[in-house]
Amino acid sequence: MIKYFKYIIIFLFSITHANALIEVDITRGNLNPLPIAVSPLSIDSNSNEALQKTLKKKNIGSEISKVVENNLQTSGLFNPLSKDAFLQKPDIAHLKPRFEDWSLIKAQALITGKVIYKNEKLRVEFRLWDVLAGKEMMALAFTTVPTNWRRVGHIITDKVYERLTGEKGYFDTRIIYVSEEGPKTKRIKKLAIMDQDGFNTKYLTLGNELVLTPRFNPTNQMVTYLSYFRNLPRVYLLDIETGIQEVVGDFPGMTFAPRFSPNGKKIIMSFAMDGNSDIYTMDLENRVVERITNHPSIDTSPSYSPDGKYICFNSDRSGYQQIYVMKSDGTKVKRISFGKGLYGTPVWSPRGDLIAFTKLHKGKFYIGVMRTDGSGERLLTENFYQEAPSWSPNGRVLIFYRETKSDSEGKGFSAKLWSIDLTGYNERLVDTETDASDPSWSSLLSN
Repeated sequence: MIKYFKYIIIFLFSITHANALIEVDITRGNLNPLPIAVSPLSIDSNSNEALQKTLKKKNIGSEISKVVENNLQTSGLFNPLSKDAFLQKPDIAHLKPRFEDWSLIKAQALITGKVIYKNEKLRVEFRLWDVLAGKEMMALAFTTVPTNWRRVGHIITDKVYERLTGEKGYFDTRIIYVSEEGPKTKRIKKLAIMDQDGFNTKYLTLGNELVLTPRFNPTNQMVTYLSYFRNLPRVYLLDIETGIQEVVGDFPGMTFAPRFSPNGKKIIMSFAMDGNSDIYTMDLENRVVERITNHPSIDTSPSYSPDGKYICFNSDRSGYQQIYVMKSDGTKVKRISFGKGLYGTPVWSPRGDLIAFTKLHKGKFYIGVMRTDGSGERLLTENFYQEAPSWSPNGRVLIFYRETKSDSEGKGFSAKLWSIDLTGYNERLVDTETDASDPSWSSLLSN
């Protein structure tokens, strides 16, 4: 049994909104990242000694601050300053920063904190300071079990990100994906899950059956995915928290890309029968299957709008693969993509304003976004082969996978996860222990 979640209790000290001078422009990518100082969290000697025995870490205060610093760095919106330049000790800075010292090294924001270990519980306090205004912006404390220290770092980052950008963060999240190993002609594929920063990887299947298209439930840590059992496609549900797995159904034809509805009570998928592929939903309580499209063309890759009222999908009903939108009952079908090339894997943003997609044009693959009526198409990144975009829960970042070319013997092939923000800036490789494909981003764990 796999058990992931241990409680975190949040205590609110204060959140101050008065006349802060700091402003982070999230619409312009990493053009002007905010200089921010992340002070190591102070810790008393007794707590540090006890935690060293428990966690095998030299200084858990410094480790938590590294998690925060790395998260802020990878967002592309912040520029964490070198700790070598810090003039004030962590314990003193947490009580009363000398703002002139932090201004001297060009910091505009400052994060300080304190770690206490007592009664086998980890208590982490942190404060966010506006250096320019000389004011405290936020103060919170968390109590949890010691092994949850990385999650505390992610939650702190989310709180800082939200306070400075005005949008929710995406750091206390996980990514599920297909782990791939072996030569291209004989890949071993397992389900794997990790924290969004690549740590705490767990493998959820053994690799003796082909697994495809894992997708998170938006409301909890349930996953749906496709697996082939004795060469027959099966749709599975897996509870990440308990490790309990169940078969949703056996489908004698070909089944593609199951996804959850926004309330998590249905899955939607395409199902091929008699050489024709249409879109179906299944109610997870009563297992009633409902046909949504009925067209002689190939309809596939359905994705709900966040309010559940609409579905985007791709279809070749116009002669070429394009993106369509329809009401959730299958009526009012409307084509929205009209650019040159073939469009696929549409995914509705959790914010409701955009649809991400994969596009193939003149031998190159693009990851792009468009508005829900098809206007404002923007191509964010191009490569030899890339697809399967998945949104961060705040709708600000996309994760996808990218493959490299192989020679005639299948050598030189790799599949890796990449992320990019909506501005088209801050494209980066996401570290995984093995090759990886088909990523899906969870909702915030701390909601």
